[in-house]
Amino acid sequence: MTFHDQVIAILPKLRVQALSLTRNRAAAEDLVQDAVCNALAAQNSFIPGTNFSAWMHRILRNRFISDLRKRRETTDIDDVPASTFASPATHEDRLALKDLSLALSRLPADQREALVMVVIQGMSYEALAEATDCAVGTAKSRVFRARRQLEAWMTGDMPSNDKLRVKVKALRDAIDVRHRAGQSADDLLFS
Repeated sequence: MTFHDQVIAILPKLRVQALSLTRNRAAAEDLVQDAVCNALAAQNSFIPGTNFSAWMHRILRNRFISDLRKRRETTDIDDVPASTFASPATHEDRLALKDLSLALSRLPADQREALVMVVIQGMSYEALAEATDCAVGTAKSRVFRARRQLEAWMTGDMPSNDKLRVKVKALRDAIDVRHRAGQSADDLLFS
């Protein structure tokens, strides 16, 4: 397979990764285009027989980071294309997808990127580690933590080691007790 054939074959996966990074369809297309231009300009540096997919994903990720540094803008969390989650499903299914979208948007960027690349794109942990310039153990940890956090948010369960959420739950319980007793909870909230 020629270099250009490999570039064309990987475009769909690059689009998914770019969309998970930018969370904006137009920005994702621009990012893919820029990454492909960079890859074409640097095609002589690619060593045939090595992992082309990881090489392209790393170019795309580095281009994204470079663009962020240049703009110093933040990505709007609510800027997820509705078409990404569109399906002719039941009301409950649409609510579940909306909840999943919100939960995904709350994940740290490195965990969200790792989860998308492994679960949606089917990338191996080794390829993910190479593409994101981290150790294989770190890549596995990011996916594990993302899955665990999504499960907790989606099921409403709270991991026992989540200290902040435990404190918030204890505060809510104390406020509920005082509210039922007709007492003010202002001293709990403003102390």
